[in-house]
Amino acid sequence: MKIENNISLKQYNTFGIDVTAKRFVSIDSVYQLQQLLKIEKDIFLISGGSNMLLTKDIEKLVVHINIKGISIDRENKNDIYITVNAGENWHDFVLWCVSENYGGIENLSLIPGNVGTCPIQNIGAYGVEVKDTITKVEALDIETGKLVQFSNTECNFGYRNSIFKNEAKGKYILTSVSFQLTKTKHNLNSSYGAIEAELTSKNITNPSLKNISEAVIAIRESKLPDPKKIGNSGSFFKNPVIAKSQFLELQKEYPNVPSYIVSDTEIKVPAGWLIEQAGFKGKRFGNYGVHEKQALVLVNYEHATGEEIYQLAEKIKETIFKKFRISLEIEVNIIT
Repeated sequence: MKIENNISLKQYNTFGIDVTAKRFVSIDSVYQLQQLLKIEKDIFLISGGSNMLLTKDIEKLVVHINIKGISIDRENKNDIYITVNAGENWHDFVLWCVSENYGGIENLSLIPGNVGTCPIQNIGAYGVEVKDTITKVEALDIETGKLVQFSNTECNFGYRNSIFKNEAKGKYILTSVSFQLTKTKHNLNSSYGAIEAELTSKNITNPSLKNISEAVIAIRESKLPDPKKIGNSGSFFKNPVIAKSQFLELQKEYPNVPSYIVSDTEIKVPAGWLIEQAGFKGKRFGNYGVHEKQALVLVNYEHATGEEIYQLAEKIKETIFKKFRISLEIEVNIIT
């Protein structure tokens, strides 16, 4: 465990924002983390760097969570229980599960980031949320240095939300996540429109876990930029949920507005559609802008600052509210 000075964080965040950590340390075990917390508690955590926008240099000690390892806790005829350490790459873990015929997270293929951050915002895609398979989360209490466990219920999962974004924010460091996955009788979720169309195009009528995963990867690659090529953090905004009465008014002006029923009184409207209608899709502002294929994604083409991207997000929010009277909520964690 070596603390380094003045380290660029460009390679540690998927937006590729070049800010400096005044002090930096990479941690590869819970023991190291516990020892570090004995001498320093005012820290800034970074893992896969996939859900953050850095707008300035970091004065606190930047702690890179790089704890690796996958272990099988137990299994029976139908299910397997697996614990994955926080530093494992999420997509690599999904691919490993698919290769082992463990079902439940194949729809979450190609989501950037590491396993340790997946419960924080309850990552989800194509009809599946990670909360559906998580059994518990292990975390280190920053104040006491002790390991604690959160059951699925205690995580208080919601749409792109959890206890770790609210009352527990800044109090814990997630060290591992445990999952319950299927070995047989997989509950395949292939009814999502884009997946169904992708499978149909390949004449697949009885899909496997691999078929679903490959379909999701193909869809994501066709719509979303690769962070290794164009800096981004995936979906920048949450899809807003509005009152049914407001949706019906919106539908009068825009009969083709896409929507998803949340309840008898609430409707979810795709934020990407709203942003596209406002004219931002594909719009470029020098070194940054809105992706040409997916309006939900803000991108750093080259050498943009986090502040520039943040101001663009605020401009989009303001425009959407003026045009539709709908408030967009930023999904990415803004570091100011």
